[in-house]
Amino acid sequence: MGLKLNYLGHAGVVLDDGNQAVAIDPFLTGNPVAKAKAKDVRCQAIVLTHGHADHLGDTVAIAKANDATVYAAFEITAYLEEQGVRKLEPGNTGGKIAADWGWVAFTQAFHSSSLEGRYMGMPCGVVAHLGGVTVYHCGDTALFGDMALIGEIYRPAVAFIPVGDRFTMGPELGKRAAELIRPQVAIPIHYATFPLLTSDISAFQPKGVQVKVMKPGETWQYG
Repeated sequence: MGLKLNYLGHAGVVLDDGNQAVAIDPFLTGNPVAKAKAKDVRCQAIVLTHGHADHLGDTVAIAKANDATVYAAFEITAYLEEQGVRKLEPGNTGGKIAADWGWVAFTQAFHSSSLEGRYMGMPCGVVAHLGGVTVYHCGDTALFGDMALIGEIYRPAVAFIPVGDRFTMGPELGKRAAELIRPQVAIPIHYATFPLLTSDISAFQPKGVQVKVMKPGETWQYG
């Protein structure tokens, strides 16, 4: 089995096993590095790490256009229901949700989560299993020791790790995160999108983990 990983830019990715596709944090409108538009995204599911605008992004438009199911914290799904999204699967940290494409589990993340002053639940990381491949999207987070436990429990093949600094880990702490999680491949995200985020990620060189730097719009085949 294999999995195509399409990097939308910032923290957005699409996982595609050839039969079904899952988008995570599809922020395109207003994303200065994005190569695609919301209308270009085709998926059966959307998973959200938290409610900030640069992660919730184009979820409403994409969900409606694709009749996609959205998996997110309870508070986010309540908001999306108000926006007319029909298919919703609320969850929370520590929980695992089965899907016809595989499963998704929400992990802890150390960050915040709100939208225009509205509380959007706890921030999360996401572990998704699709096409026989397990992927850990850390969401926006600081470094925390239980990343090692997440790696031990789920054994992700690929980890998307934020390294832009200021609002998340920088490259040095992202390196430590990758060494705790120990995926086969670590992909840096959430950097060089806006001036406040670092563009120099040369320090992101975890020991024993392959680093794959992807450009916005790039697709890479794992497996």
